[in-house]
Amino acid sequence: MRTTPSTGSTVLKRSFGIVGTTVAAVGLFAPGAAHADVFVPLPDGHKTAPGAIITRTGESALVSPSLAANGAGRVVWVSGLVVAEVTETPEGKVGPDSGPSNDPGSNNSATFGASQLNTGYIIGCQVSIGDDAISAGGSVGATLKSAKVSGSIGVRLSPGEVRWVQLERADIVKPGTYSVDYTDVEMSIEGCAGYAQARAYTNLEIIGESHWKTTLYGQPFSIG
Repeated sequence: MRTTPSTGSTVLKRSFGIVGTTVAAVGLFAPGAAHADVFVPLPDGHKTAPGAIITRTGESALVSPSLAANGAGRVVWVSGLVVAEVTETPEGKVGPDSGPSNDPGSNNSATFGASQLNTGYIIGCQVSIGDDAISAGGSVGATLKSAKVSGSIGVRLSPGEVRWVQLERADIVKPGTYSVDYTDVEMSIEGCAGYAQARAYTNLEIIGESHWKTTLYGQPFSIG
């Protein structure tokens, strides 16, 4: 993880190296191969909020079956760049931070010390990740704060369950441009014998007299 004070930029990276790249290439260009990886390019998105613009670009997912080959597990590596251009926010001081409330509709974020940008994925088992599923979802409470976590998050899901997985956040203490850049962050899904879907989310929360929160969602995609 790298943080650039002048931009508030956070970078998460997990490198496959030459061997991993070769495996991905086989999955992409050999349609008949068993257990082939599936590369999913995802569209850019943006949202305008009071005094801020949120954008997501370069998002993609690489979906693989679990090495356990039991039908209940799969792995997805996600990448993307999230940027918030904030022109209006009170100058805050980080903390106290109440943390995610884990309540339906909480969007897996809550902060009162400073404004905040946070991003991650909503994952569901045998659930289409639409607005109804989002409002009913809880939070897995898993937070990947640095590459020291080996760039991997494990998520256990039951049929009909939806969970929020936060990848990273950036505290906003004054107006400026803040970003989260993540590359090949691994999410391992276990316990879901049916189909599974995922969808990116990015929350921007601004403190002050008109405290507000807005969310930019990505396009849902299948993870097998």
